[in-house]
Amino acid sequence: MKWMSIYLIGYLLFMGAVFLALSHLGILDDMGPTWTLISVLFALGVGIMIAVANSGRKDNIEIDSH
Repeated sequence: MKWMSIYLIGYLLFMGAVFLALSHLGILDDMGPTWTLISVLFALGVGIMIAVANSGRKDNIEIDSH
């Protein structure tokens, strides 16, 4: 869980930089607020999926039932 949160923080910083660059270039102004919000939600969703997929080992747990 620790690595997932560190990865997600790094991803959020990266996406913040991307959106600041797009805003500085005026691309976000041309898109409008609706598509900007859709883009942000999409980027967050992808970041969460990647963070969860790379969050650590996947171990099988065996439970003995006697």
